Amino acid sequence: MKGLSYYIYFRVAEQQAEILEARIRAMQAELRQTTGISGRLMKKHGEPLLWMEVYEQVSDGGKFELALAAAVEKFKLVECLQPGSIRKTECFA
Repeated sequence: MKGLSYYIYFRVAEQQAEILEARIRAMQAELRQTTGISGRLMKKHGEPLLWMEVYEQVSDGGKFELALAAAVEKFKLVECLQPGSIRKTECFA
């Protein structure tokens, strides 16, 4: 088994896009240092306010999910989402 893959998608408040991108990149750099998992940030073609974070080859899902939740809170990502939007996480093996 190659591990788990996490796909987290959400809608960004347009006026917060630049701020959120910087926060996500900083969060992903910290996650890479603390968990060894590199993340990617993607933006939907033709729908630039729909973003997705991707984390692959996660061997310990529980540990990674705890680290990710703490990082999301630390970097205050939720405050940059569109009103009524949430971070939706899907995990595939």
